[in-house]
Amino acid sequence: MHQSDHDIRNRLLIARLPAMPQILIKLIAHLQADDAGMPELAALIAKDAGMTSKILGVANSSAYHRQGKVVSLEQSLVSLGTDMIKTLVISESVFQTFNSFPHSGSTDLRAFWKSSLSAAVMARALAKAMAYPHAEEAYLAGLLHNVGRLALLATAPKEYAFNFTARDDAALCAVEQRTLQITHAEAGAWLIERWHLDSFLADSVLYHHEPLARLEASHPLIRIVRLAHLLCSHADDAESIAQAASLCALDVAALEDLAGSVARQVEQAAQHLGIDLTGADDIVTPPAYAPPAVDPVQQRLSDEVRNMVLVSEVGQTFARQQGESSLLEAITRSARILFDFDTAVILLQNPTGHALVGVAAGEHQQRLAGFSIPLAKGGPLAASALECRQAFLKRDMPALGIVEEQLFRILGTDSLVCVPLVAGQRSLGVLIGGVAAWQIPACQKREGFLRAYANQAATALETAISARGLARRQLDHVAEEYRAASRRVVHEVNNPLSIIKNYLSVLDHKLEKQEPVTGEMSILNEEIDRVGQLISGLADLQPAAASGVTDCARVVDDVLRLFRATDFLPPKIEVVTRMQDAPCEVEADADMLKQILLNLLKNAVEALPDGGRIEVANRGHVNRDRRLYLELCVSDNGAGLAPEVLANLFSPVRSSKEGAHHGLGLSIVHDLVTRLHGVIGCRSSKSGTSFEILLPIPLPAAAAAALPAPGNTALSS
Repeated sequence: MHQSDHDIRNRLLIARLPAMPQILIKLIAHLQADDAGMPELAALIAKDAGMTSKILGVANSSAYHRQGKVVSLEQSLVSLGTDMIKTLVISESVFQTFNSFPHSGSTDLRAFWKSSLSAAVMARALAKAMAYPHAEEAYLAGLLHNVGRLALLATAPKEYAFNFTARDDAALCAVEQRTLQITHAEAGAWLIERWHLDSFLADSVLYHHEPLARLEASHPLIRIVRLAHLLCSHADDAESIAQAASLCALDVAALEDLAGSVARQVEQAAQHLGIDLTGADDIVTPPAYAPPAVDPVQQRLSDEVRNMVLVSEVGQTFARQQGESSLLEAITRSARILFDFDTAVILLQNPTGHALVGVAAGEHQQRLAGFSIPLAKGGPLAASALECRQAFLKRDMPALGIVEEQLFRILGTDSLVCVPLVAGQRSLGVLIGGVAAWQIPACQKREGFLRAYANQAATALETAISARGLARRQLDHVAEEYRAASRRVVHEVNNPLSIIKNYLSVLDHKLEKQEPVTGEMSILNEEIDRVGQLISGLADLQPAAASGVTDCARVVDDVLRLFRATDFLPPKIEVVTRMQDAPCEVEADADMLKQILLNLLKNAVEALPDGGRIEVANRGHVNRDRRLYLELCVSDNGAGLAPEVLANLFSPVRSSKEGAHHGLGLSIVHDLVTRLHGVIGCRSSKSGTSFEILLPIPLPAAAAAALPAPGNTALSS
């Protein structure tokens, strides 16, 4: 951030440099994976209308078509062959990108095109001679080896326009480094890294002017591009070419045979791509020289644009911070760097909006932890936050209050820059920077930059504060879910505990008479296991429904046996079952079905305080929404339910029953039926109440796959 204002690296960030076409990025991925067969290439090219047109045009040219025109893309691809297709796709993509660079349209690029094409064709030929497995990668590296020159022209057209046409050698790199603090090789490598291309591509561009002695152990692609550059741009430097050829394990004599072939291929490629190279060799390439001085007005404008980009980059840095504390640290740290603050602190409005309070971030955390400025009392700091305007305070100003004097002492400076943190129309607080008095005029000139920076910081802070509130609400929600789960478990555990208690009395009675107790012991074990399962379920707020096929007639018998053998079923209540005359298998977990029936039968018993009749019936199969269910009905002939009770029947509300947990049972039943992918409904009148449960029946796998997902809406009452 303390680099020279003329540093071109900052301007590269704000120049509108083009992105690499997606078709080329995907093609490179295919090539790197050795998976670029004809079908894949055809599918890739078909997505790009311009590329398809180019392929069709070349395939229909006199060089390829033999018997009539080629009319389809597939025929064109077969006619051209895989190698030519790869060459065309890579070349066209790169030249489309080159033409998208700012100022490229107003510059004679013929020499640049020829240099790039020549290096590409030469690099591919060298790769094949060296048995390098990725010849297309070498071709792409050759095309891109001088892309940094286009980047510098786009970024600094006035400074670099003359040097763009200069001879491409070490002297040019020296001038670029001296005048722009970056060479075209460095700029090209930086751009390729931004395009997320393979890292060795960037390296081959970065080192294509590197002294040959340093490249002995380098990657083959780096050596290939270095030699290709020498052969195409410095053919008169026999000594360097011989040394580079030795690094590539190639004979110099063999390279002479490549030169003529490369020239013919460059001419053919330019013709296919529609690039005019006429007169490219006649363009004069002047020596590099230092650029003229930059216009002050343009420089100020450039500084403003750079500041905007820096703020945007800082905003992205803020967005990557994890947690409010790290964000606050990032804000104060970057403020010190960007604005040369000696120190920086943040005061935020408290939740009530009545005061500015210190936060645990930046410097002087301990002293600021208890620091508070009432907003209603006025003062320059409070006014800066309330009125959303910047303030520049000096220690000798007459209007300062005690809180401002405290801050001067805490920060140990003689001047303060106060920047409100505003997100939208809401003021979150104020960023305070400590500076020397002589720095105040410079800070005042950068008010726009300060405001933009503070807006980015405030937006990130507002997001972090909202996330903190969301996290707190989520924790509260989880806590409430656990409380609800605890209430459900307590309610459900009461049933098996009551059964265990009653069976212990039965067991005591039978033992006294020395009667066998095997059946009772089995039931006690089952109920104790069920208590354990219910308690274990507390750890899972949304337990998954167990699978399996269950005979509901057997479960009904087990539940009624429990009721009859204990005090749960009074003698004056008659229970009738109708289960034997129809199929009884359902796709449900036996324990969950048992829990459902226990709750429904217990409710039915409580609905018949003076005695009555309960019926548990299998009503056969039901087709609902093209899915087959078994309908199980539990009904009583009690007084029925009031309409307001029926309306909220399956909600976890407290009923008028006595006890701490009544009113949860039917809510639990509804949840259990839903987890079994079933449907439950209730009908009630003065002649009684019936609960109708639809449970899915087991189906063959093929039939089940063809059916829609089961619904979960209740039956209408």
